Amino acid sequence: MTKYRCFVGFSSTDKKYFDLMKAWKANQNHEFDFIDCQLDQEINSEDEAYIKRKCRERIDMASTFIQLIGDDTRYKYKYVRWEAEVAKEKGCRIICVNLNNDNECNSNTCPPILNNIGAVFVPFKEQKIQHAIENYQMHDSGNWCYNN
Repeated sequence: MTKYRCFVGFSSTDKKYFDLMKAWKANQNHEFDFIDCQLDQEINSEDEAYIKRKCRERIDMASTFIQLIGDDTRYKYKYVRWEAEVAKEKGCRIICVNLNNDNECNSNTCPPILNNIGAVFVPFKEQKIQHAIENYQMHDSGNWCYNN
């Protein structure tokens, strides 16, 4: 199995879901796997330019950008939307993971920057996310999902 280099974007209120993804990855009884390009530790700084520079370095390492989409993700502009913009500019494959388990784009939660750009939308389920990591190829436009 090929491992893909992934950067995971999320709202601070949704960090527990990223932590669960890392737990799936660490558990030998699970087949969930990817190369985590996330920052090794939280940046202890108020300097926005410095934080963005460090995040850009990590996104530049990734071929895939995974956006965890929770209730407040649509309204997070300072870093969440910016990370998605950087990933989009870089040409990363974009996988949108709905934490409410929707299988398609939900305009009430999805950041507009990710709507109709050719990304795939999957529910927060281990097998669905892994399938998207291993198989999804970006499209030029539209919102995509897998049949149940």
